[in-house]
Amino acid sequence: MRNEQGNPISLDEDWRFIRYGYQPDGTYRPEPDSLYQLTVDDTQWEELDVPHDFGITGPFRMDLAGNTGRLPYQGIGWYRKDFYVNPSDADQSFYIDFDGVMAYAKIWLNGKYVGTWPYGYNSFRLDLTPYINFNGKNTIAVRTDTEKWDSRWYPGAGIYRNVWLIKTGKVHVKHWGSKIGTSNFKEKSVDLDISLEIENKLPDSKQAIVKTQIYELDHNDRIGKKVLSFDQHQIQIEPRGIQKIKLKKNFPNFKYWDISSPNRYVACTRIIVDGKVTDRHYSSFGIRDIKVSRNGFFLNGRRVEIKGVCNHHDLGALGAAVNTSALERQLDILLEMGCNSIRTSHNPPTPELLYLADKKGILIMDEAFDAWERGKREWDYNKLYPEWHQKDLEAMVRRDWNHPSVIFWSIGNEVMEQQNVAMTQHLVDIVKQLDSTRPVTNGYNDPNGGRASGACQALDIMGVNYFFGEQAKWDKDERYKDKPTIGTETSSCISSRGVYFGGDTLRKDFQITSYDLDSPPWGCKPDVQFATNHQYPHLLGEYVWTGFDYLGEPTPFNSDKTNLLNFRTDPGKKKELMEQLKKLEESQPPSRSSYFGIVDMAGFPKDRYYLYQSVWRPDYPMTHILPHWNWPDRIGKKIPVHVYTSGTEAELFVNGKSYGKKTKTPGKDYRLVWDDVVYTPGVVKVIAYKNGKKWAEDEIKTTGKAQKIVLSSDKTNIHAAKKELAFIKISLTDESGYVVPTACIPLKIEVSGNGRLVATDNGDPTSFTPFQSNCRESFNGLALAIVQADSKKKGNIHIKVTGEGLKDGEMDIAVK
Repeated sequence: MRNEQGNPISLDEDWRFIRYGYQPDGTYRPEPDSLYQLTVDDTQWEELDVPHDFGITGPFRMDLAGNTGRLPYQGIGWYRKDFYVNPSDADQSFYIDFDGVMAYAKIWLNGKYVGTWPYGYNSFRLDLTPYINFNGKNTIAVRTDTEKWDSRWYPGAGIYRNVWLIKTGKVHVKHWGSKIGTSNFKEKSVDLDISLEIENKLPDSKQAIVKTQIYELDHNDRIGKKVLSFDQHQIQIEPRGIQKIKLKKNFPNFKYWDISSPNRYVACTRIIVDGKVTDRHYSSFGIRDIKVSRNGFFLNGRRVEIKGVCNHHDLGALGAAVNTSALERQLDILLEMGCNSIRTSHNPPTPELLYLADKKGILIMDEAFDAWERGKREWDYNKLYPEWHQKDLEAMVRRDWNHPSVIFWSIGNEVMEQQNVAMTQHLVDIVKQLDSTRPVTNGYNDPNGGRASGACQALDIMGVNYFFGEQAKWDKDERYKDKPTIGTETSSCISSRGVYFGGDTLRKDFQITSYDLDSPPWGCKPDVQFATNHQYPHLLGEYVWTGFDYLGEPTPFNSDKTNLLNFRTDPGKKKELMEQLKKLEESQPPSRSSYFGIVDMAGFPKDRYYLYQSVWRPDYPMTHILPHWNWPDRIGKKIPVHVYTSGTEAELFVNGKSYGKKTKTPGKDYRLVWDDVVYTPGVVKVIAYKNGKKWAEDEIKTTGKAQKIVLSSDKTNIHAAKKELAFIKISLTDESGYVVPTACIPLKIEVSGNGRLVATDNGDPTSFTPFQSNCRESFNGLALAIVQADSKKKGNIHIKVTGEGLKDGEMDIAVK
């Protein structure tokens, strides 16, 4: 559940929007003055709900930067909304909570300026009380500006996260003013430590009674039985002052929050003044014990290897606009792979990600910045750092400090000042003054420089992005022999789902082979990092770059000069890469999204998914064969066959003929390869063994021509009021029902009944079809349709997909 105050009211619905400045088609629309005034006529503005990303509707334009997805996110967005409050609430305080606005948000209420928060990734609260009209309409106006917001990936634009109206009494718990910690762990009990900041907004001193009770919280966020009560406190709060209190009590027979058992509690604090409850504040939390050392990361006393991925914040075809069901789908896909942790690259995440991580038992590295005072791009965070870095860092820590899923704080990623001792210590100190219970790290792409300067001595964990070939040298450094180290970015393997090239060809037609052998100069195959982790078992684990493909940064078809930063201490490599980038800039690569993902942008696993699953879930019987077996132009020629399995050995068969058994050498082999397989149409089968016993098997077949469209959904019913989405997988199959892995056929998606088509995709990084189009070509046999119910209607959603020469695919989604 959200850390709630009073009864938060969603302000997501019924906004009006207009865009000025840079327009999607490249023209420029001058911005009028004073659009915050009550006299402004907004009746012709677009009507919409937030979260809203005004850049994702495109169109894609080749004159725009590839690193931000060739999408027109730069512009000035104005939002306005009317709301009413009850006149009987004139004695209450009103606040507005923005979970994130991209970027340089400025807010007015009833024509009066309320405040600003420029960093688009942070959540913030503003006090509306002085400007509220208790006897009529209230109009809130929000200006967002991304014209001078540079990014190395697609950032989105506008009010792209949720908005809340908070009503509470004049004496209440301060925003993010409840902090819950633990101490004195014993076998069956723990001390619960709660710090509260109670705020008095009245001009008079007030006496208040503070009562806090702890309840169980179930998986559906329902409050269960009471398990602990703290003694009530009576406090005196000065006029317009803040009183801090600390509560401590032993909690017997508590339940741990853990990866496999994410038990949660909620602390309910009531503030009572003159016999009346002026505030009810709810803080959800979990009880877990974390420690890091040279020997690893320990959760509740046992070592847990970090099997993590880095993820950017966009949701593919949905852009940056947050949707909880879309986030949950991503997390479930990663969990099935064996992932247990996410690094929020490279910014504070949406709150919903952390709530879901708390519920599902996922570990989080919560990251603040991609740049400090020296920018990687002209208009990135460097423009905000002098005035805002402390406010932004404090906001991230205070907002997230009660989430049990958050286990690491990260103060930056590959920042230009990573050798700066004083700066690093300053940022670590800001974090530690607020929360000393979690380790602090920083992602280094110059780990030698960070060690040589001594800057990383301020950190609890040395975060390393790539370059693990020097681990042996680092281990001999006396200064850092006890310093825990983690791979904050690893591998950077690149591939296109379902694409395979023969011979030594890795890249062709702006696609990349899915044999999982390719990476940019600073990266490596997943196998190499697995072997490194095995060789150096004291490493805490890794965060692979990346879990999902994301909008923008289409390396290696990307002319972004910040790629040079990965070789800041290697002039030869920088020169070589500069020449490659110059050629790319001239060729204008037709790529909209990354190739790094283990899962493509539509949410379809690439082959690499099963390689990670085979290593990260060693007790799960699985095996996976690549490539596909549709090669009519290669009959009689050799095709390498790779097998990913959690078994220890496997035997390969083609049309019943054995190509022999192959065995993995522990710490060395992470795939089994048969290079001498002669292609003949038919069936490829693999039988995997573990400890001499049959473990798992898989087979692929040469398919016929695509004949049918088959639809399946991640949900059979969706909740309209919760804005749930259904993700419809569109498969092109032959007459026997096998997906045709080479089918790239134009499709038309029609949605009728109680719903609408939100977006479509196919995972092809070179596709420039607008995401809102109902026409989408399948990519290697698959496509995706995303649908949503209309909360104002009743009935089911009907989806129909057609394609020339194909039997139609149809299905219904029930609506609750």
